[in-house]
Amino acid sequence: KDIHQHPELGHQETRTAAKLAGEMRALGFDVTEGVGGTGLVAIYHNGPGPLVMIRTELDALPMQEKTGLPYASQVKAQWNGRETYVAHSCGHDSHMAIWVGTAKAMLSLKDKWSGTVMFIGQPAEESVNGASGMLADGLYKRFGKPDMAFALHVGPDPAGTIGWISGAYDTTADGLEITFTGRGAHGSMPEKSIDPVVMAARFIEDVQTVISREKDPMEFGVVTVGSVTSGSAGNIIPDTATLHGTIRTLNEPTRQKILEGVRRTANAVAAMSGAPAPKIDFGSEPAYSVMNDPVLTEKTAAVLKQAMGDKVFHMARPIPASEDFSEFERAGVPGEYLTLGGMDPKTIA
Repeated sequence: KDIHQHPELGHQETRTAAKLAGEMRALGFDVTEGVGGTGLVAIYHNGPGPLVMIRTELDALPMQEKTGLPYASQVKAQWNGRETYVAHSCGHDSHMAIWVGTAKAMLSLKDKWSGTVMFIGQPAEESVNGASGMLADGLYKRFGKPDMAFALHVGPDPAGTIGWISGAYDTTADGLEITFTGRGAHGSMPEKSIDPVVMAARFIEDVQTVISREKDPMEFGVVTVGSVTSGSAGNIIPDTATLHGTIRTLNEPTRQKILEGVRRTANAVAAMSGAPAPKIDFGSEPAYSVMNDPVLTEKTAAVLKQAMGDKVFHMARPIPASEDFSEFERAGVPGEYLTLGGMDPKTIA
């Protein structure tokens, strides 16, 4: 509840990291702060054996909480040059509490295992660049390359259940930023303008035909525009309109088809209006799919089933969200990412 009431945005998680560092030091972990910015690493040696990494995220989202809970967040912060509410709406507060609880459980059972556990608190998962930042800061070189890595995400399944899947756990995510440049004019004289708002609107509509008419309907792919910024007044046609979105896919051929379709649609929309070619940016690199290691998955699922029986279920398919735990795997560490049920079964129809 304390973490939930005091959320922090990506790369701003100073209070959050300090709180977790204090909890882990009190347990006897050797803690290093400031890894990859606001990240932390907590190490506990318990004799010879494998090095096992257990990861949580630290950051929250730039949105207002409307739950009405007595411990709801009222926090505001600066984000992209403006003030915004901040809330733990993606479960990272739960993940952090589970992370500390897991550390306590491991120590209470330390006579039953041997090896080293490396608990990491990763910043900026929501902007999918926190994991790469920790790796660039020498995570594996400074603290050792793990033999395996674990993480989980709370989800809308009954509380107490755990879902597992081998191979792809989630989707690849590309960013999307397009700026259409036109020519401003007074709203009463539209003929003197090249209206970028119209271009943005046309693109938002037309790009969906890439999904419905070009993509194989049996393959997953999504293009979503979540933000459009343009203009200053209702009676002025602006010079530019910028939209931000996200592209999610499960395989590289589908990803390339959608990226090409987005480019072609944006350029065509501008050409139709007699405008310059738009500025199109998909970000420096996508967030790649989390890929659960088949051998590690089989072993993990067997242990979970033995311990929890029918509360353990095989996920029917990958989830359509994305995140950057995949960076730790792509750096050569077998990973296992699980789904943890977090809903009161009575609320599930």
